[in-house]
Amino acid sequence: MQNVRRRTGAERPDKLDVAQRRSRGRPRAFDRDKALDAAMRLFWQKGFAATSISDLTDAMGIGSPSLYAAFGSKEALYAEALRRFTELGVPLIWAPLEEEPSARKAVEAYLLAVAANFPVTSDKPAGCMVTLSAVGQEGCETLGELVASYRREGMRRLEARLSRAVREGELPPGTDTAALARFFLAVQQGMAIQARDGASRAELESIALAAMERWPRA
Repeated sequence: MQNVRRRTGAERPDKLDVAQRRSRGRPRAFDRDKALDAAMRLFWQKGFAATSISDLTDAMGIGSPSLYAAFGSKEALYAEALRRFTELGVPLIWAPLEEEPSARKAVEAYLLAVAANFPVTSDKPAGCMVTLSAVGQEGCETLGELVASYRREGMRRLEARLSRAVREGELPPGTDTAALARFFLAVQQGMAIQARDGASRAELESIALAAMERWPRA
């Protein structure tokens, strides 16, 4: 009768090792929103061109295959980070413009909100990701147009509020609301650069209050 050698436990493949080998080929699960927030902060701080895929994977805590699987490309990730930034930032900066009944108070509250939110903190870089973005000049025209559209939305919000003030008699008839809106938007954009250079909240508030001295007299 032919001897049949029985396999010992040492000769049997370890089931745990097999499972581990299989799992190595699977992308690691991660918190997509948390990873997106990390990418947003990095793009905000460094800009599009200066941020490498390696920078992103390090900050997001994922590998490049997971990044591409979840977001498609660096460009698509940047576009999504911009949308995430506006979702978080619009209520903080622009809500006061609609909440105050007086247009003058509304614009002042908007600029003071800018002063409160633009300085650097442990949780975020300084300034405004949209204002400081140079992506259109960094070789990606599609993303540049996306950034410009967000900037135009700020102009639209300000001009709409000022036009309403003219209709309600708070501003004189014939007020050039487009020019006035562009002025206050330029102040906000300048405050973003000042914040990036280290300006404090108090220093930014002084800019906001000085700008309000340009409010048209009745």
